[in-house]
Amino acid sequence: MLNRVIMRGLAAVLLILASARLAAAEEKRLPVPAVSIRAGELIRDDMITERAFAPSLLGVAMFIEGRQVLVGRMARRALLPGQPIPTNSVEDPWTVARGAQVKVVVEDSGLSIVTYGAAMQSGAAGALIPVRNTDTGVIIRGIVQPDGTVKVVDGS
Repeated sequence: MLNRVIMRGLAAVLLILASARLAAAEEKRLPVPAVSIRAGELIRDDMITERAFAPSLLGVAMFIEGRQVLVGRMARRALLPGQPIPTNSVEDPWTVARGAQVKVVVEDSGLSIVTYGAAMQSGAAGALIPVRNTDTGVIIRGIVQPDGTVKVVDGS
C-alpha cells in the first residue's frame, strides 16, 4: 500500500516536471526595456533586458525579437519596462529634425545649386521630406542624405 502511494506521488511529480519543461519550451524570450524609454530617446544596450512570454500572452501582434534590432534606434513612443516592444514602436534616428535649418542641394547635368531651407518634417537618412526654401518660401521635397543635407528629387 505504501509503495503504491509513493509510486503515485513520484508519477505526479514527474508529470508536473514534464509539463513544466514543455511549458518552458513553448515560452518565447523577447527583448524588453529594463527602464522607461521616452519617445525620441535613443536606445542603448544597457536599457534592454530579456523576458520570457507564453505564446498565448503575445497574441497576434508583431514584436521585436532581437536585441540587435533595438540598439541604436529611436523610440517612437514611450516604452515601458518589462513590456514587449511592437515593431512599429522604434525607428532609425533622425538625421534632420523638424524646423532645423538644412542645406538643400539641387544637381542637374553637372550643375549644382546650394541653398538653405527649414525642414518641415523630421527624417532619417533616405527619407523624403518637405523643406521650405528660406529665401522664396517655396516648399520643395528632397531626400535626406547621411550628412544631413537634403537633395532635391526630380519634379520638386
